[in-house]
Amino acid sequence: MQAVFNGTVIAESDDIVMVDGNPYFPRASMHADYFRDSSHTTVCGWKGTARYWDVVVGDQVISNAVWSYESPKPEAEQIRERFAFYRGKGVELS
Repeated sequence: MQAVFNGTVIAESDDIVMVDGNPYFPRASMHADYFRDSSHTTVCGWKGTARYWDVVVGDQVISNAVWSYESPKPEAEQIRERFAFYRGKGVELS
């Protein structure tokens, strides 16, 4: 699977884990030059606390478009060291 923003591949992997309808990429597949840490966090009752990144390609930025559970709850252990993209924010997944 690839994640593409403005024609630029920002992540790609064949090792995808689906959770709640979202594909989670392994952390190693993240092209780090296109991601910027965000201070935003959210809490999911069964997965834990999510941290976020902005996607930055050239002068185009999508705020809080990517999230990850750094220390997921036991029920969500399969997404440790993985990240997912918000749909509808401009990143195309295929």
